[in-house]
Amino acid sequence: MVTGQRGRPRSFDRDAALDKAMTAFWERGYEATSISDLTSSIGVSAPSLYAAFGDKRKLFDEVVAVYGSRYGDFAGVALAQEPTARAAVERILREAARIYTDPAHPPGCMVISAATNTTSEEVAQALRTRRNAGLELFERRIRADVAAGALPADTDARALARYAGAVLQGMSQQSRDGATREELEAVAERALLAWP
Repeated sequence: MVTGQRGRPRSFDRDAALDKAMTAFWERGYEATSISDLTSSIGVSAPSLYAAFGDKRKLFDEVVAVYGSRYGDFAGVALAQEPTARAAVERILREAARIYTDPAHPPGCMVISAATNTTSEEVAQALRTRRNAGLELFERRIRADVAAGALPADTDARALARYAGAVLQGMSQQSRDGATREELEAVAERALLAWP
């Protein structure tokens, strides 16, 4: 008697599955991406998906980590490499214009857009924590420039960091609404005019 094979297919490629799941979450957001959407895009059955990743939330957490290492780390790299906070923010905004409009993947930032309209407080909080960690990096770098005299002593580091974050988040949404790289680069230029 021959029995059917259960679980993941032998040819299951975890990295490829994560890529496909990332695209689904990036396009639709966490809430609107169903298990059926995920199994269809990955090409596995629901039991195979659960065997490989646990559940939708665990899969999403793994996708967010992959997204961060592949697409989201540009801000941290710029903040570490550039000589001033202003230079770092300029680089971040220009790179965001390029990354957010790259036709090789869905537009915008998955960490910004995936939480839109989610009813899962855990998912919303996890993404909020990631975004706030980015703001804290901005603020620390701005404070360091104030301490070094590269920015005026009366610079409100927290407000300036939030401003940079708001521009970045707005650029993500604008790209999802069809803004081009050139249009977002123009936004970046205008945003830098407000820098002290």
